[in-house]
Amino acid sequence: MGEKLAGWKTLGLKKIFIYAEGPTEERFIKTLLVPHLEGYGIFVYPIVCTTKVVKSGQNFKGGTVKYHKAKKEICNLLRDSSAAAVTTMLDYYGLHCSFPGRTDPEGTTCYDRVRFVEGAIRGDIGPQKFIPFLTLHEFEGLLFSSPEEMAAALPGGYGLRQKFEQIRGNFNTPEDINDQQSTSPGQRIATAYPPYQKPAHGSRIAGRIGLAKIREECPHFDSWVVTLEQLSRE
Repeated sequence: MGEKLAGWKTLGLKKIFIYAEGPTEERFIKTLLVPHLEGYGIFVYPIVCTTKVVKSGQNFKGGTVKYHKAKKEICNLLRDSSAAAVTTMLDYYGLHCSFPGRTDPEGTTCYDRVRFVEGAIRGDIGPQKFIPFLTLHEFEGLLFSSPEEMAAALPGGYGLRQKFEQIRGNFNTPEDINDQQSTSPGQRIATAYPPYQKPAHGSRIAGRIGLAKIREECPHFDSWVVTLEQLSRE
């Protein structure tokens, strides 16, 4: 990544920043999105949000971030004139209530509501090259794109395939899996497989599933990737 970062201009690539929820999303971006979007002439550079700034030592990265901190970091990225776009990869579920539109999102479906909140964030931050994206309902929702691979990727989890398939079968898409505390995608996985840890298992599962399958199963995620692909034409 470091060599490519230094030479993205030489390679004739457009640079975009993805402001990411945490290290799991960062690995997901590097493993699946970076090689895909390079094929479109786009260099992707993930930035993990800062959740706590300390006077001495290393800042805390990843997790729930309040809007004023997120806005400040996003606006700093937007000031980089060399970036063609700045986008986000934050969970809709668990998004702090201080984000515009989050406390009372409008719409009859989860897709209506997430687009409403994304639009409210964009309306507040402003620049055209800002592309807010919120993962429905959280990162683990994407993993239900393949219950088979999800079970296979968890140590000792082969017997969980039927359980994961049953959960997936109750919803039109993995993105529809709801966002209550006890029924969010991540909690459903942890209930079935108590050793589950997002940083340890999340990106591994996603790598086994692959970008194509996730896009096929998750329309909101796919529309975001299409938007990023189209930056190559601008």
